[in-house]
Amino acid sequence: MFVKTKAYDKLLTLDKRIRGVAGGTSASKTVSILLWLIDYCQTHENKIVSVVSESYPHLKRGAMRDFLNIMETHGYFNPNLWNKTESTYQFGSTKLEFFSVDQSEKVKGARRDILFINEANNVSYNTYDQLEVRTKDLIWLDWNPVREFWWYTDVMPNQDVDFLILTYLDNGALDRRIVDTIEARKSNKQWWRVYGLGLLGEVEGRIYTGWAIKDEVPHNARLWRYGLDFGYSVDPTSIVAVYEYDGGLILDELLYQKGMSNKELADVMKNHKQALIIADSAEPKSIDEIRGYGLSIIGSRKGKDSIVNGISYVQEQRITMTRNSTNLIKEYRNYMWMKDKDDKTLNVPNGLQDHLMDALRYAIANGRKVEWKQRPVGGIKPYYDGIGI
Repeated sequence: MFVKTKAYDKLLTLDKRIRGVAGGTSASKTVSILLWLIDYCQTHENKIVSVVSESYPHLKRGAMRDFLNIMETHGYFNPNLWNKTESTYQFGSTKLEFFSVDQSEKVKGARRDILFINEANNVSYNTYDQLEVRTKDLIWLDWNPVREFWWYTDVMPNQDVDFLILTYLDNGALDRRIVDTIEARKSNKQWWRVYGLGLLGEVEGRIYTGWAIKDEVPHNARLWRYGLDFGYSVDPTSIVAVYEYDGGLILDELLYQKGMSNKELADVMKNHKQALIIADSAEPKSIDEIRGYGLSIIGSRKGKDSIVNGISYVQEQRITMTRNSTNLIKEYRNYMWMKDKDDKTLNVPNGLQDHLMDALRYAIANGRKVEWKQRPVGGIKPYYDGIGI
C-alpha cells in the first residue's frame, strides 16, 4: 500500500523552482515525489510533466513501475489513458511522460512544465542542463548521496534551490523487519552516514569495480550457468544468467521478485534456455523441490573463507552487465566491504542489498568447480570437484 508519509509532508514545505531530495535507503524519496506529481496532474490543466532516468530499463523497473502501482493501489488507473508504447498517461488535458536520458532527441526536444530526474547522480550535468532550460516551472531531483556530483558543485552553489534530506525514519510505511536490517548496520560508519542518515559521503571500499554495461547479450554468447539466491517476504528471489563471451563473462538479471513459491520459480526457469542452476545451499529443501520439477540445480559449497574466496575469484573476471539488469547494476554500485567501529575495513560484505551479488558469486566461483557425471542408474547426479563457495 502506497501512503503519504512524513517524507511526503516534508516535500510540501519546499517552494523553490529546483528541489533536490537526497536520502538514504528506503526513505520513500521516489514514491513521495511521484505522489506529488500525481496530485499535480489531477489538479492542473494543459500541462506536460516529464519523469526521466538514466536508461529505459532503469525507468521501467523503477519510477514507472512505482507510478503504475500507486495509480492502481489508489484506484486512479484507467488503462485507456495509459499509452504503453509511448510511456505516457493522460490526466485530462495534462500529460505525464516517461523517457530515458539516453534518448537524445527527447532530452533536446520539446519543453515541459514539470521535470523529475530520478537518481540524478547517474545522469550527466550536460543532460541536466539541457533538460533544465526546457522546463518552464518546477524541477524535482532525487538521489542517494553516495558521493559528490554536479548538484553539490554546480547547481546548489549557483542557483536558488531547495535541498531536503530524507531517511528511512521518514517512511512510516516501512516494514519493521527492514528497519531492523538497516539499523543493524550502524557500526559501519561510512555506510550508515550515507544510507542510514542520508548524508553526503564517499562510499569507500567498493568490492567490485570496472564492470561494463552492454545493451544486450550478443547472439553468439554461450549460456554457461544460472545463479540463484533464495528470498520470499523481505528479500527478493534473485536469479542471474551468466554467459561466456569473448574471453569474459556477461551477466543478465533474470529475476528479482518477492513472494515467489518454488513452483512459481521453477515455472519461470522452464521458460528460459536450460542450464545448470547453482543456488544458495542454505536451503536444501527448496533445492530438492525445484529439482523435482525437472530442473538441473545444485547447492553451492560453503566453507571457511568461502565468501571472500568467491569474491576474489569474481574480481579476477572481466565482467559486463546488460542494461536491462537494473537491480544488478544498483547492487554492483553499492556492494561494499563493512567497516568496524574504528573505521577499519573488514573482509565482510555489507549484506543489505546483495541478493544478485550472492547469486552471481554462486554461479561464477562455484560453477568452475562443478562436474556432471553419468550414472548407470538414477540419471544425472551432481558431483563436486574442488573448492566451491
